[in-house]
Amino acid sequence: MALLSALATEIVIPACAVVGIVFSLVQWLLVSRVKLTPEPRAPSPNSNKNGYGDYLIEEEEGVNDQGVVAKCAEIQSAISEGATSFLFTEYQYVGVFMVAFAVLIFLFLGSVESFSTQSQPCTYNPSNMCKPALATAAFSTVSFLLGALTSVLSGFLGMKIATYANARTTLEARKGVGKAFIVAFRSGAVMGFLLAASGLLVLYIAINLFKLYYGNDWEGLFEAITGYGLGGSSMALFGRVGGGIYTKAADVGADLVGKVERNIPEDDPRNPAVIADNVGDNVGDIAGMGSDLFGSYAESSCAALVVASISSFGIDHDFTAMCYPLLISSMGILVCLITTLFATDFFEIKAVKEIEPALKKQLIISTILMTVGIAIVSWIALPSSFTIYNFGSQKVVKNWQLFLCVGVGLWAGLIIGFVTEYYTSNAYSPVQDVADSCRTGAATNVIFGLALGYKSVIIPIFAIAISIFVSFSFAAMYGIAVAALGMLSTIATGLAIDAYGPISDNAGGIAEMAGMSHRIRERTDALDAAGNTTAAIGKGFAIGSAALVSLALFGAFVSRAAISTVDVLTPKVFIGLIVGAMLPYWFSAMTMKSVGSAALKMVEEVRRQFNSIPGLMEGHAKPDYATCVKISTDASIREMIPPGALVMLTPLIVGILFGVETLSGVLAGSLVSGVQIAISASNTGGAWDNAKKYIEAGASEHARTLGPKGSEPHKAAVIGDTIGDPLKDTSGPSLNILIKLMAVESLVFAPFFATHGGLLFRIF
Repeated sequence: MALLSALATEIVIPACAVVGIVFSLVQWLLVSRVKLTPEPRAPSPNSNKNGYGDYLIEEEEGVNDQGVVAKCAEIQSAISEGATSFLFTEYQYVGVFMVAFAVLIFLFLGSVESFSTQSQPCTYNPSNMCKPALATAAFSTVSFLLGALTSVLSGFLGMKIATYANARTTLEARKGVGKAFIVAFRSGAVMGFLLAASGLLVLYIAINLFKLYYGNDWEGLFEAITGYGLGGSSMALFGRVGGGIYTKAADVGADLVGKVERNIPEDDPRNPAVIADNVGDNVGDIAGMGSDLFGSYAESSCAALVVASISSFGIDHDFTAMCYPLLISSMGILVCLITTLFATDFFEIKAVKEIEPALKKQLIISTILMTVGIAIVSWIALPSSFTIYNFGSQKVVKNWQLFLCVGVGLWAGLIIGFVTEYYTSNAYSPVQDVADSCRTGAATNVIFGLALGYKSVIIPIFAIAISIFVSFSFAAMYGIAVAALGMLSTIATGLAIDAYGPISDNAGGIAEMAGMSHRIRERTDALDAAGNTTAAIGKGFAIGSAALVSLALFGAFVSRAAISTVDVLTPKVFIGLIVGAMLPYWFSAMTMKSVGSAALKMVEEVRRQFNSIPGLMEGHAKPDYATCVKISTDASIREMIPPGALVMLTPLIVGILFGVETLSGVLAGSLVSGVQIAISASNTGGAWDNAKKYIEAGASEHARTLGPKGSEPHKAAVIGDTIGDPLKDTSGPSLNILIKLMAVESLVFAPFFATHGGLLFRIF
């Protein structure tokens, strides 16, 4: 037996989750100490004789300019209102979908045994009796709604914290870059820890409540829990696609008219789309990213639990070993807590060039500490030898082999993160080459950028391939599920780094709009450039973990649908494979076109305002921000439905009409092609963005030969950046949800497809 008793497990998991929640609230309190109301100044006692020495120096910097503080507060509330109203509109539509889909789950799964309330022989162990399919239908529906609510809530809270922190980061930037960094990073940590801890806590509570009914039928219990992952990811899909369309319509519209046609700076308050652009950063990059990573986390836990429930853990009712995935996540929260202190308390950032290394250290420290953490968990929570279900047979596994599975996922995540950083940071040659190609115009910039994106796929795919091979060889499908969990075990740090990006981006926008001095804008730009790279690292993590999670769910689906082998040579499977590989392209086409058409409307509106509002360019009149916010909101709500429907309906249609073999082909095809497009799209977009920033910053001799702002190479770079926007923020990140969502949906509906699916082939 394991060293950790079942009672200890019952206490440790919720305790770690609560620690995570408390830590995030403490960070939030620390951020809220920065005041958004102008403070009356008393002469400070430690200044020179007349008590005004410091005051005069600060006055010159504009530190105590009452007007600036009030202006920042005003802009912040405008951004916050825009983001809140968009999310509420989005959630109204999504709420309707949620209820409808919940009914669908109940009807489909209930019909498996034609709604009987009698106990049935178990799927994997027919000598035992299990709870009726109707119970699984009801509990799957409940866990679907739980997952959906947790996902929505984590996205919403993340957005609230980000809009709370953006102006505070701007105000702190007056005191220096280190102070501003700490505020932005702390607010990111609030989101990371809230999400990791609440995801763990809700899942844990759900398992314990379901256990009251299921008793010893763990197979049925954990099958019902898979709904949690489905709920989390289906909300993430709409959040990611809707938010992505919103943010990029505003961004592209603001850039094309403002920077290219009118030659005004990026976040100039005269630009009518500027508030919509800043709102977009919060709804797309924060609310969308939060829901997305929560979905990955929920699904990898569910995949691991499903496979474990039919292995020796579930058969012997070993609760501690069964909760191994949850214990890893609990350890992850503690490890990330220590890691966060390194950025905020142990070391202080003094210069601009220390920002990016500090964020990279976060990843390295958390990975190293987590490796030790996994070793401890594997040693105390697992029996020394046990069996894992492997497509019909039981495979004997040792506890150190599982440790290696989780570890390989964890380190693969770090490798993918660093490769992404190499290809998207302007400190390295790939991005500098792209910037250099702007000399000869936008066309060469686009060619170089696309080539960079395709090339950046190579190493991450090898990393994913190796981790799949290692983990499958050791512990079959369970190994892959825990490898995905390993990659996501440091999710709190990953999210903190990721949310830091949009917060500092907003801070820069607020500094520009409030008319702060050039020096402050330089500081926020430095924070933002580092944030861009870390956002790319975050996307790399999300895509890598999505590939592993999807494969684990695929394995669970194949087991559950009782398919012995997936044979590519059978026509049923092959047609699924080739259609599945096409789906990411169809999905990308939809999302890209949505951004394009929404941006078109935005460009027309911004042009109309510049031409029809007298005194707008001179800065005498205020633009009508609200109309632009409305254009983005309406467009994204309308345009998020078709891509969402494509992803949600494909598994249902394929499963019902063509059956489980074809569906397994579709899942494999979409996984294989989706990962490639997602990585190349995110990295191409990230590289173009940073090539533009490289030219604008003019930090090196090479960059100065290409600049300044407004030069021909810079204009070419802006065009590349604008093309890259929908790639890196709409279609790229949404693809990883497509991959996972189709797999988890197939797993939830597997009992239905296995009994009633394949109608077309039955007719012939």
